[in-house]
Amino acid sequence: MSSLTTKLKNLKDYRCTMDPKVKDEIVVEYAPLVKFIAQKIASRLPSNIELDDLISCGVIGLMDAISKFDPTRDNKFKTYAEFRIRGAILDELRSQDWVPRSIREKTKTLERAYAKLEREFGRPATDEEMCVELECTMDEFHEMLNASKSVSLLNIDDSAIFSKGDKRLMMGLLEHRRSSNPFAAVNFKGSQDIIKEGIKSLPEKQRLVLSLYYFEDLNLKEIGQVLDVTESRVSQLHTQAIVKLKVKLKNTFESHEDLAS
Repeated sequence: MSSLTTKLKNLKDYRCTMDPKVKDEIVVEYAPLVKFIAQKIASRLPSNIELDDLISCGVIGLMDAISKFDPTRDNKFKTYAEFRIRGAILDELRSQDWVPRSIREKTKTLERAYAKLEREFGRPATDEEMCVELECTMDEFHEMLNASKSVSLLNIDDSAIFSKGDKRLMMGLLEHRRSSNPFAAVNFKGSQDIIKEGIKSLPEKQRLVLSLYYFEDLNLKEIGQVLDVTESRVSQLHTQAIVKLKVKLKNTFESHEDLAS
């Protein structure tokens, strides 16, 4: 067992001694993880958000993880640290109100248009169909996608403006993570199935972007090299895929509500 692993397993004792050398070693060891998480979040944010600021928040989250990690519980420190790092970054972004109202409105406009056309056609809309619906040029449509990329991060603080379907979905997903009751498990499984169906219905490039980004852990620049497109185009494809999946979930849960009412 490596020296660092031993120290991680003895974090409970470390918290009592508060040896700064041990803490520094763990921070240095997990610094690449902080940078990786910060870069993934930054790729979905406006350009005015500084990566260094996100990394600084992530380091605070890492230090919090070191202080609160309980090695007696059945979980890995890396998994716990990832949760704390990401949470610290998102908490700071939420406190800054980092998404302007105008961008949120553009995102809602996109979502409404995608939802309307999917109900009409029974499939996700193409870029050309969206341009007709929105009465805009392709360049203007792509500008809307670029502006909306920052809203692909879920902000729990916005729950007051969620629709009933959104709230039911969120409560089901959060409940599944807190308990193992059969209803929560079925609810979560149903959401997974809807997302799987939604991904299958996406165009090939959008499916590939999701796969490379979330499963292969490639960044937008690396995905652009794979697809031979610009980083900006990858960002557009990612935003389109996320918005379409969100619309798919909304349509499904709202239709269930209509049947139940």
